[in-house]
Amino acid sequence: MKTSVSLKINGKSYQDDVEPRTLLSDFIRHHAGLKGTHVGCEHGVCGACTVMIDGKTARSCLAFAVQCQDHDITTVESLGTQEELSPLQQGFWEKHGLQCGYCTSGMLMLATELLEHNPTPTRDEIREAISGNLCRCTGYQTIIDSIARAVEIKAGTALEAAE
Repeated sequence: MKTSVSLKINGKSYQDDVEPRTLLSDFIRHHAGLKGTHVGCEHGVCGACTVMIDGKTARSCLAFAVQCQDHDITTVESLGTQEELSPLQQGFWEKHGLQCGYCTSGMLMLATELLEHNPTPTRDEIREAISGNLCRCTGYQTIIDSIARAVEIKAGTALEAAE
C-alpha cells in the first residue's frame, strides 16, 4: 500500500507515491534525485545522512518521508554550486577537509547549523559540533581547519561588503 507524499526540499516541491516506511534519506535520493545526502549506517550513528528539517540538523535515515510533510528540508545541494561555492565549501576545498567525501555532506550541514547559531566558534566549539558525525579518513583535524577557514572567509566577505 502506497501513500502520497509531498515534500519541500531546498525550496522545491517533490511529490510521489511511496510506501509508508520510506525513509526521508531514500525519498531525497531516489524520489527527489538529490544524491548529496549519503546513507552510511542507516542507524543514525554515522551522520552521513544529516540534513536540516525546519532549520535544525537531523538524521534523514531516522525519519520517514511521511513524517516530514509540511516541514522545510534542506540538503547539501542548497549550499552552493561548482561555480559559486559557499564559504563552507570553499573552506573544505582550501583546507582539504575531505578525502573520500562520504561524510562531507553531513559535516557541511552540521557546520551550517553551527555557523548560523555561532558565527565565530572556537576550535573546541567546532570540534564539539561535529563530534556526532563519523569520518574514517581525515582524523577530523582538516575538517576543523576547514570550518575555521569558512569563518575567516565569511568575516572577510562581511568586511569587504562594509567598505
